[in-house]
Amino acid sequence: MLTTTFGALADPTRLAIVGRLSRGEATMGELAAPHRITPPAMTKHVGVLVDAGLVSRRRVGRTIVCTLRKETFAEVEQWLDDLTTYWNSTVDRLEELLRGDHDGD
Repeated sequence: MLTTTFGALADPTRLAIVGRLSRGEATMGELAAPHRITPPAMTKHVGVLVDAGLVSRRRVGRTIVCTLRKETFAEVEQWLDDLTTYWNSTVDRLEELLRGDHDGD
């Protein structure tokens, strides 16, 4: 799942779309406005995000409204928390070794 998530976010346009949706839902037109891309290209970018489970879209009349699926980011958050814990403990242990605060193990 993380590979799919990061693969979808690797594209600058898709990353910008997610950034915009983090502030609230938006129409396809609103998402396309800051980018110089065609509507079909925007549809493709949003489709990649939908397939990755990062975005949902719904039709309201003739308009497509996109919403960020924040629950999908829980796995990314857990992965980052695990990395942070690992690196913090590694740095703490290194600091102990450099200070000589170890018990010979």
